[in-house]
Amino acid sequence: MDNGASSYRRFLKGDDNGIVEIIRDYKDGLILFLNRYVNNIHIAEELAEDTFFKIVTKKPRFMAKYSFKTWLYTIGRNIAINYLKRTSKISNVPFENLESMYADEKTLEKTYLIEEQKIIVHRALSKIKEDYSQVLYLKFFEYLTNEQIAFVMRKNKRQIENLLYQAKQSLKSELNKEGFSYEEL
Repeated sequence: MDNGASSYRRFLKGDDNGIVEIIRDYKDGLILFLNRYVNNIHIAEELAEDTFFKIVTKKPRFMAKYSFKTWLYTIGRNIAINYLKRTSKISNVPFENLESMYADEKTLEKTYLIEEQKIIVHRALSKIKEDYSQVLYLKFFEYLTNEQIAFVMRKNKRQIENLLYQAKQSLKSELNKEGFSYEEL
């Protein structure tokens, strides 16, 4: 599910709500991402504003080859690098630190994406049967064993195994309706 791309297309066609949705959905993650470059949250906020300003005023072409988020973060990254060049901070950073900053950036982005996916999954969990939602929550968010889940839900282990299978299928179906791409459930 890449709402950013559809919101951007709507914005390009004249619907200002599209850019509002983009800012709402991507602002916080973009700020955290940019903060890894500048190590100053206030400057990162300004750079995020510059990023959104650029897509509003210049309206660069979105390449559907990558996700909207990747495209947006690339624009933000370029703005951050230009900022660092202008302020001559990049020359003061040893090469070894740049490598660690890049590794930290990847870790932060991965963590952010995982959290974003958890939010989407939690929303989908609220739309499936209560027993399904409960068994999946206990298994994958509380990390309980099947035996522990059986005890909590007052069922036997076999019933939990069957319930888990049915719940996964139901959740997959719900996530597919929303266009969510998942690696493994």
